[in-house]
Amino acid sequence: MPRSHPPTLLKLAERTLREECGLARGDRILVAVSGGPDSMALLHVLSRLGPRLGLELFAHGVDHGLRPEAAAELDLAAARAQALGIRFDRTRVHVETGGNLQARARRVRFEALERAAGAAGGALIATAHHADDRAETVMIRLLGGSGPRGLAVLPPRSGSLIRPIIRARRADILAHLARHRIDHALDPSNQDRRFLRVRVRLELMPMLEALSPRIVAHLTALADQIGDDGPPLVRDEAGEPLLMSRAHVEQLRRAQRLGLIGARVRLPGGRELRIDPRTREPVLGGSRRSGGGRGGGGESHGGG
Repeated sequence: MPRSHPPTLLKLAERTLREECGLARGDRILVAVSGGPDSMALLHVLSRLGPRLGLELFAHGVDHGLRPEAAAELDLAAARAQALGIRFDRTRVHVETGGNLQARARRVRFEALERAAGAAGGALIATAHHADDRAETVMIRLLGGSGPRGLAVLPPRSGSLIRPIIRARRADILAHLARHRIDHALDPSNQDRRFLRVRVRLELMPMLEALSPRIVAHLTALADQIGDDGPPLVRDEAGEPLLMSRAHVEQLRRAQRLGLIGARVRLPGGRELRIDPRTREPVLGGSRRSGGGRGGGGESHGGG
């Protein structure tokens, strides 16, 4: 049987919105748009999914005043939003000079977005963070000496902030832009190696992927398991925390959310996680063949 195609950016975003963002029909969503590839893809994806999910969409851009090109990039975003029938507004902010410029610019940007979301009737804020951003952030936290809790970064939802494409890779976004012929701008600061994040993206992550091709999946799975919204901690036979792939994490979350008592999540090596019918918590067991029959529940499957 031929292998199916991997899920598109649209499918990944829809699954995340439905299963991990806790949305309700009628919710208002403020889409943070800069004109760059990630946010332009997000804007297009949400324009397709908004009506299907019953969401009211607004778009907002923030000009930090740090680059003269930023205004033209937001003009590009405004034109795309207008073509999609989405209201677009913008805010110009001032970022004080000094060290850690990117972090301070992010803080000022989110403050502006929060004000705009409040003006839009208490809208949720959707940002275009994706899986590569999340893996890079985990590595930046490790380089800075963060403890375990500090690695629980960029979850699909945190408070009023949602990240609909956090399960997508950068390649998924670029493929979406090409498929739908979406114009976008490129920020030259994303190539400036004076910034730690840029060096992590351009130097460290390619080296790690050469050693472990699934390093992004491993790092994002780690962030999931440590996060408050992640699945309960499961330990292996040696008492060590069990590191699961993102697919296994998603299967486990689905089984718990739907109350699939007795559901199984198969792991490599013939092991499986089962939802205990008494505690409703996942427990690690042996293979299905050694588990004494079918149990009393179905197997939990990933996918959409």
